[in-house]
Amino acid sequence: MSNIILETERLFLREITHDDRNALLQIWGDAETMRFFPKSLNAQEMSEWIDRNLLRYESYGHGIWAVILKNEGVFVGDCGLVIQEVDGVEELEVGYHFNKNFWGRGFATEAARGCMEYAFTQLQRRRIISMVRPENLSSRRVAERNGLKIEKELFWRGYQHLVYVSEKGG
Repeated sequence: MSNIILETERLFLREITHDDRNALLQIWGDAETMRFFPKSLNAQEMSEWIDRNLLRYESYGHGIWAVILKNEGVFVGDCGLVIQEVDGVEELEVGYHFNKNFWGRGFATEAARGCMEYAFTQLQRRRIISMVRPENLSSRRVAERNGLKIEKELFWRGYQHLVYVSEKGG
């Protein structure tokens, strides 16, 4: 498998390509999966999202990556590191979206933990955030399992969000 960024016990994370559009659409195009986002995406919007993500790889050396089950080679979701402006400060966010057929198996927690470790060790970052809507209990559990703590609550991009934080050495 080419373009592998990191590996966890059960997962490979690799760069997303336009070949992943249909697998991504099963996530981003699903209203239930995207209920905590402003809206789900159609095929054209998914292609544009992939283009923006490819630019992140070029500009920052990271972005959202494809999450692949090692044993089966199946695309189960995406997870990665994105620069977000929060209260006028550029923060590094760990974010994830998983195909609902693979929910409840700990893949989001495992992938997010791998991305956090990558940010701390490879990118030498000292701080990582995760922006989670208060009612998104599943994503809150992922953040909490990975040791992130709520720093504050704020209105961001039209919705209330909890800002979860992990600091290296903290």
